Amino acid sequence: MKHPLNPDAPRTALRVENATLVDGTGAAPVTDAVVIADAEGVIRYAGPAATAPPVLPGSSGPGAAGGTTVIDAGGRTVLPGFFDCHVHLAYAHGAHPGRRGELDPVLVTLDTAARLRQTLDAGITTARDLAGLSAGFRTAVESGRIVGPRLHTAVRVISHTGGHADVRLPDGTDLSAGMSELADSVDESRLAVRRVLREGADLVKICATGGMGSPYDQPDDEGLLEEEIRAVVDEARRHGNKPVAAHAQGNAGILNAIRGGVTSIEHGYGMDDRAIEMAGERDVFVVPTLSTVYAGINKDTMAPYHYEKKVRWSGMTKENISRAIARGSRIALGTDAAVGPHGQNLMELSYLVDLGMSPMDAIVAGTRTSAELLGLADRLGTLTAGRAADLVIADGDPLADIGVLGDPANIVCVVQDGRVRKDTVGAIATAAAPDRSKP
Repeated sequence: MKHPLNPDAPRTALRVENATLVDGTGAAPVTDAVVIADAEGVIRYAGPAATAPPVLPGSSGPGAAGGTTVIDAGGRTVLPGFFDCHVHLAYAHGAHPGRRGELDPVLVTLDTAARLRQTLDAGITTARDLAGLSAGFRTAVESGRIVGPRLHTAVRVISHTGGHADVRLPDGTDLSAGMSELADSVDESRLAVRRVLREGADLVKICATGGMGSPYDQPDDEGLLEEEIRAVVDEARRHGNKPVAAHAQGNAGILNAIRGGVTSIEHGYGMDDRAIEMAGERDVFVVPTLSTVYAGINKDTMAPYHYEKKVRWSGMTKENISRAIARGSRIALGTDAAVGPHGQNLMELSYLVDLGMSPMDAIVAGTRTSAELLGLADRLGTLTAGRAADLVIADGDPLADIGVLGDPANIVCVVQDGRVRKDTVGAIATAAAPDRSKP
């Protein structure tokens, strides 16, 4: 049999033993737990060892146990595979999106594949890329060409001329390598949606405000008009009911985006009480990307305009997101990785806890709620029967110290769709082929 870390290895059933289970539902942890998945990578049992079946449900005979990969968690914590709902995997940490066109595309592709692997090893089994990542990377992961998080990608981001995603030089030269899609009217907004969907986008991203990293605007500046946002949302609905994510930092643009019908507010730094209330009423998700203000500020590497905006907004961001947490906003986990470092995605959990979330609520935000945002809650986000076997095994107790999850070295095992993708402690006890000689 091939080694189970090999992505081409034949599937076997999976049994995780000797674990403390935090299942992503918000339920109390289960000590001495077992998780069992079938050979298709679907969870069949997750709960106390005392009531766990000795072999996979529905299996019989000596060959059933022989076809099971057994992982001894060694008393560690097993959790669902995490989501990062806001990444930019095609960009290196600190890279300027308006300079990618100067880079060798072959090297960009290889570096992107390496960042995918780095992100998976950090415990992120599903990621949503919000501009810059070709749909080909999604297909490459799905088809097993490369190993990384399963992907949803917006491909490009829709902005108006001079807006947050207009990263052209003043003479009009576009060095973004096609990250942006510009639209300056209702009709152009509809066409922009059609173009990004033609390129294979899973969702549509728009700029409802200016931003930190863009040189020509401010976070309080408004982006697409409310009627343009409505047109985007309607066009996305007409083509498979695709979700719409809104880069939205200043409050006026946040309100425009919510009224326009978007699925999620990305960043939300300037949210006031009215915006928080309206988002709750309309079931709009908030993806705060706190990593950008906790870990994404470096005077030595940032342009002066970028650094000044980040410093000015960091305090109000923490205050506003803390209030959104306290008022029960529907928060999903996202980091804006590339602005902050790749491969440390789960530090975002610590930032949520710092602003008032309980460790358990932060874990739910990064698992079940994020799965709901991506429309995957029927398959992912919890370690419960019928869900895909995406899980991580972590050293330490994240309910006592959520920070243990932020260090990739503590993520000792990663399983995706029932396949072991990472095992740094030799947790795999048995990986035996079925005994096909038995009737």
